[in-house]
Amino acid sequence: MSLAVVRSRALVGMSAPPVDVEVHLGLGLPAFHIVGLPEAVVRESRERVRAALLHGGFDFPNRRLTVNLTPADLPKDSGRFDLPIALGILAASSQLPGKALDDIEFVGELSLTGDIRPIRGALAMAAAVAHDGEGRSLMLPAANAAEAALVETLCALAAGRLTDLVAQLRGTAAFERIDPARPGQGNEATGAGHFPASEIDFAQIKGHDQARRALEIAAAGRHSLLMLGPPGAGKSLLAAGLPGILPPMAGDEALASAAVTSLGGRFHARDYGQRPFRAPHHSASTIALVGGGANPRPGEISLAHNGVLFLDELPEFPRTALEALREPLETGRIALSRAARQIELPANFQLIAAMNPCPCGYLGDDRCRCPPERVRRYQDRVSGPLLDRIDLQIQVLPVDEWTLTSPTPGEPSAAIRARVGAAHDRQLRRQQQANAALGPAAIDRHCPLDPDALALLHTAARRLRWSSRALHRTIRVARTIADLAGRDPLTAADVGEAIGYRRSLRPEA
Repeated sequence: MSLAVVRSRALVGMSAPPVDVEVHLGLGLPAFHIVGLPEAVVRESRERVRAALLHGGFDFPNRRLTVNLTPADLPKDSGRFDLPIALGILAASSQLPGKALDDIEFVGELSLTGDIRPIRGALAMAAAVAHDGEGRSLMLPAANAAEAALVETLCALAAGRLTDLVAQLRGTAAFERIDPARPGQGNEATGAGHFPASEIDFAQIKGHDQARRALEIAAAGRHSLLMLGPPGAGKSLLAAGLPGILPPMAGDEALASAAVTSLGGRFHARDYGQRPFRAPHHSASTIALVGGGANPRPGEISLAHNGVLFLDELPEFPRTALEALREPLETGRIALSRAARQIELPANFQLIAAMNPCPCGYLGDDRCRCPPERVRRYQDRVSGPLLDRIDLQIQVLPVDEWTLTSPTPGEPSAAIRARVGAAHDRQLRRQQQANAALGPAAIDRHCPLDPDALALLHTAARRLRWSSRALHRTIRVARTIADLAGRDPLTAADVGEAIGYRRSLRPEA
């Protein structure tokens, strides 16, 4: 046999289109060519595959060898094609029965010694094979088995070495099947997973009553939150306690977050079912934050999908990076366009941010020496359109020494988490989504206002000159406040509290 075809998968964003690896042994001087729009790392497969075959005791054909990756107009990257290329060579040189490859798709990178190394995006590929693979199995590295196990409808196989896989395909050894499982998953009846882990319990946080309340509202409705206050006031500490009060993830949310994490090559089975909490440093570039690159990869906003993105020292981030957050905050997705390809990634993250009121951080205190112009330039690093997209905006002031040294602990995270979970369940039963995601039509349907609440809302919108976006976001926050209290119609108290969270955080210098 001089021609063999092995099925594999490419990776374009969250999709994994099929790729046929065609291997042909022809006459002529010995050569090894890979065609079909391969990038440098794929062209380097020639050396890895040759060494892996020879180290495994196989014959490398001393003939003209051509590998075609089809469709030819789809860019191919990564070392995931090493394994199908090696198997195609073995089948084309009659060292492996070609029929053994018919019902299986193969992905995996080879080491020079024949070890099958893990790849990124295995979960996306497993889901694609289960969806459109026409009943075929997927053979992937053993290190990616935990990811493939999440796709319950897939027949997934694993191997750790090329020699072991060839023995399985020849029928002299049994295939190692991956049992469907959901590592880290909790109550399957409700779809609820683990609560996120947090090193900070709210019992350790003393004082900050308004900030604690704002974080509870943010957690219950998945609202964005900005905290402004001087250095050492407790902004970062409060944000660190947020994961411990977030509602659990539903099964589809956990799978979607795991798929994005797998795409970035950072999947760990122990983290499955826990909401991501990403906290990039303020030196992060625009590409690091929103994603991109020559071969577009997910950025922090996608890695925080269905979780939290915490931006400390918000004005210190590059202005272009902050402005790039505006569209994902509205749509929950990010579109990355490059000359060679365009991809769309999920980015349904909850933004939690913190900033100082001025460069020195002590605006309004006798320690501040910042001139008004410098204060204005510092605050203007966060644009009005971005602030308009943040639901809750609060000031965090230092706690006095008497409260800090008091032996009385604050309310523990477990108690707050119980209220948050009840409010979250109430939202899902009513509208199948969190309050922060409600559109205008859903707001009209699910956010009834009593007459006093409506009058108060109209007065605030007129006096504060709100945009339509600010008005709708205030109603969503009021809806969450009512859900925490177990009420249906929104009262003037709910709306009044929500209005208090949208007052300007820019005091006059």
